[in-house]
Amino acid sequence: MITLKVGDKAPDFKAADEQGNIVSLADYKGKKLVVFFYPKANTPTCTTEACNLRDNYKLLKDYGYEILGVSADSEKKQSNFKKKYNFQYPLIADVDKTMINAFGVWGPKKFMGRTFDGIHRVTFVIDEKGEISKIINSVKAKEHALQVLE
Repeated sequence: MITLKVGDKAPDFKAADEQGNIVSLADYKGKKLVVFFYPKANTPTCTTEACNLRDNYKLLKDYGYEILGVSADSEKKQSNFKKKYNFQYPLIADVDKTMINAFGVWGPKKFMGRTFDGIHRVTFVIDEKGEISKIINSVKAKEHALQVLE
């Protein structure tokens, strides 16, 4: 699970977005970046969370933030999710979980009395120097943008 902490260098990632474009941490050098990990595209809480960031996109941009959503869904699923809800930001299709594991968000979860491995809903805020400035472990889907800005 998560071993990263505030002040650590963010993992240097390279991953494909929903269109197959390679996105890397280096692309965001000199910018603030919100990387939010979510379990599965088109599920109720993940949709609420992603739509909250979409609805507050201009506000986040005004504060200098770029946004990246990450799940283990395929490019096709991510593309459909993005089109369906008109997200302005890239969605990473981390099918092989390289980025998910680098950020430490894969691990045991409990749901309805069952334990299984999956993606934890965690958001990392990365500063202009590539350092983690905030980690949100208890994401509130309906207030996610406010959590980033707090």
